[in-house]
Amino acid sequence: MGRASFMFSLFAQVARLFRSKTLEVPASPAAALMESADSRAGMNAHQAQELRAAASAWLSVVR
Repeated sequence: MGRASFMFSLFAQVARLFRSKTLEVPASPAAALMESADSRAGMNAHQAQELRAAASAWLSVVR
């Protein structure tokens, strides 16, 4: 998977995350990504790792 494809996948997951309706609003987008990663870790470890990478990327941009 190329770098551009990987980044597109991460941003697509972030967009899907924010499009879904939730009852509780996470403290930050990074927190929402980490919560999603934790919930998917048992079902799809690769996707969970991508979500964690997206959270890390978000934090590096915000800082």
